[in-house]
Amino acid sequence: MAFSTRLASSLRPALAALHWAAPRQCRELSTPQGSEPSLDLGGIFPPLATPFSPSQEVDYAQLEGNLRRYASIPFRGLVVLGSNGEYPYLAPRERVEVVSCVRRALPRDRLLLAGSGCESTHATIELTVSMAEAGADVALVVTPCYYRGSMTTAALVHHYTEVGDASPIPVVLYSVPANTGLDLPVEAVITLAQHPNIIGIKDSGGDITRMGLMVHKTRQEDFQVLAGSAGFLLASYAVGASGGVCALANVLGDPLCQLDHLCREGQWQEARDLQHRLIEPNMAVTRRFGIPGLKKAMEWFGYYGGPCRAPLAPLSPAQVEELRSTFSANGWL
Repeated sequence: MAFSTRLASSLRPALAALHWAAPRQCRELSTPQGSEPSLDLGGIFPPLATPFSPSQEVDYAQLEGNLRRYASIPFRGLVVLGSNGEYPYLAPRERVEVVSCVRRALPRDRLLLAGSGCESTHATIELTVSMAEAGADVALVVTPCYYRGSMTTAALVHHYTEVGDASPIPVVLYSVPANTGLDLPVEAVITLAQHPNIIGIKDSGGDITRMGLMVHKTRQEDFQVLAGSAGFLLASYAVGASGGVCALANVLGDPLCQLDHLCREGQWQEARDLQHRLIEPNMAVTRRFGIPGLKKAMEWFGYYGGPCRAPLAPLSPAQVEELRSTFSANGWL
């Protein structure tokens, strides 16, 4: 508590300077009423896969190559060190180096969200400060979950409040129950949305009722809800989400940006048709085959996927064929 309070006091001037306003796109979605957000998160963010060499070292040259290709796609920004970046398998030094590498290559008009969630509040604050120093615009903070039985609403509110107080950059909450076994309670989200430095949530659970409720209950706050998967992106926009952090954007970035555009323009039939073609490929590179499937699919579309870090194992030949068939059946290959 004392550490974060001292840190927050010393960093408050920097925090104020970093709350810059971005132009908000015109849209015909049912968006919440209220003041404009301090930092517009509207749009598509790919949660970058971390490239590794055959010896499983971070391959910065391949990372830069992927970034050059992504520069031609109208993403709102990039997420580094999310679940698809194999964040738990990177050493603290590697995490900071990856963020620095991406920041150097990323145009300043594109946001850089960096994962900084750790199991303890103290470690999360330290890493969040490091991510800010490395050039991140926003910290993406996953729920601590090792002692999930003790992660009550009160404990999580306290954790995120301390992080929000101490962070020199805005904070986005991250709820990914498939990986953590823990859904950030809606009551906690509503409370945390009132914090001036907590500006949104990436929700990967896929419960559209829950997402709509969060949009509704936080509509008077400077707070935005991001869909955590391409499979329910259209439905999320329909209930007022601002954007999406979608693993499939590593592979099909242009189609996902097109879906975002169609929803904003109110072209719902075209959006629905496109969404339908994205559901099965999205399932294949997330819940079915995971990061090994995502990296294999990246290779078919001209990106470097490469190996995962152990203990994640590569796909079998049969799995590769099934993955390819899924993309082919939906017209992508």
